[in-house]
Amino acid sequence: MAEDRRPYGSTEGGGERRFFAKPKFCQFCADKTLTIDYKKTDLLRKYVTEDGSIRPRRQTGACARHQRAVAAAVKQARHIALLPFTGKSDDGR
Repeated sequence: MAEDRRPYGSTEGGGERRFFAKPKFCQFCADKTLTIDYKKTDLLRKYVTEDGSIRPRRQTGACARHQRAVAAAVKQARHIALLPFTGKSDDGR
């Protein structure tokens, strides 16, 4: 009654793993001319989901320093009504 222990990700008997995560890199570290500003709503919309929440670092690929700056800029843009707090309105429009 020996159990068959295979290492995680082993292709024996199970099939291949088809998903390979694309390596993420910080967009702001790569391009030094790109700045994070609350007035750049087209840039900030990439970091906000459809329902209005801020995307986490594991999805955006931003480094910790720039993710904090993006979060602060999104919150500031929400406060002065450049970005919505939620994705859709309650009345279905």
